[in-house]
Amino acid sequence: MNLVSSAVPSPGGEVRAESLAEQLAGKRSEMMISELEAVALRLFEERGFSAVTVDEIAAEAHVSARTFYRYFPSKEEVLLVRIDRRAAALRVELNQRPAREPVLHSVHLALENALAAEDTALLRRWIAVMQDTPSVLRMVLGANILKINQLMTEFFASRLGVPDDSLAPTILASAVGTVVQTAQRLWFTQGGDLTRIVSDSLEVLDSGVGLKPLGGSARIRGWDAQGRPRSPTSRRRS
Repeated sequence: MNLVSSAVPSPGGEVRAESLAEQLAGKRSEMMISELEAVALRLFEERGFSAVTVDEIAAEAHVSARTFYRYFPSKEEVLLVRIDRRAAALRVELNQRPAREPVLHSVHLALENALAAEDTALLRRWIAVMQDTPSVLRMVLGANILKINQLMTEFFASRLGVPDDSLAPTILASAVGTVVQTAQRLWFTQGGDLTRIVSDSLEVLDSGVGLKPLGGSARIRGWDAQGRPRSPTSRRRS
């Protein structure tokens, strides 16, 4: 029996029903990806990324190498799962933010909620592998820019009413991305609560650029308190 429980867009744009069988298959895929990721990260941390083979990851996860390749083209791709997962969670959170909420505050809260749901033990292991493997660091950073920073750029652009390739959304997304990466490094080296450290770090940015009132009067030239560009007339008055 084909039980329908949700509707999803097809590649052509039309909406079709998603069957229970499709949902279950998706859940199984997610579980396998998570299991392979966890096993691989543990082996990478214990033995070093370059010393671990796909066959060893598969054997440790009690699957065949063929099964591994069904989910990952290479062992390097395992390191990108975390970015994909964070980007998906962040997209959901950003879509739920109220339209009239100050734009940087929206991103702040969306990131805070997305990070709060992450497995910090696996995140710590992932960062450790990154630090010990410069050869894959560029790939991971590039994926982070293409997926997470681009997602934030599009959100900023949408809320500010400007094109995606405008200076303001691009710079704001880059600034937020840098703050999050720096906060993660602080958490990795000093410990503490990741969500709180990221939140406090974003609070510094939020206040520093004037998109959130600081002492009731701080503003950045050319922007209002809601994070929107001021009109030329209001700029001249200020």
